[in-house]
Amino acid sequence: MPIYEYRAVEQGCSYCTRGFDTLQKMSDAPVTHCPRCGAAVRRVISRFRACTVETAESASLENKLQDYESQGMWSHAAELADKSGLQERAMDDYKKAGYNF
Repeated sequence: MPIYEYRAVEQGCSYCTRGFDTLQKMSDAPVTHCPRCGAAVRRVISRFRACTVETAESASLENKLQDYESQGMWSHAAELADKSGLQERAMDDYKKAGYNF
């Protein structure tokens, strides 16, 4: 179940003016009033963190790309990036190698 954050619309108690969060089902109706003082509240978009997991394969690929790029071997880096599905990086390296697209 997701955690939703709410804040007071105008005035409220210290609990809702600073914001509070609640665990709700996605199908539940949004909270409309502060559970402590009854002031009107609205749902706000919260910041969140995302975690990526680096595998040995992706670390190896990144190390090889950085090695080619640090040596100025742009076409080698571009080809490896292209084969690995990193099209934007491949295009940057191809341009550095002197290819015009």
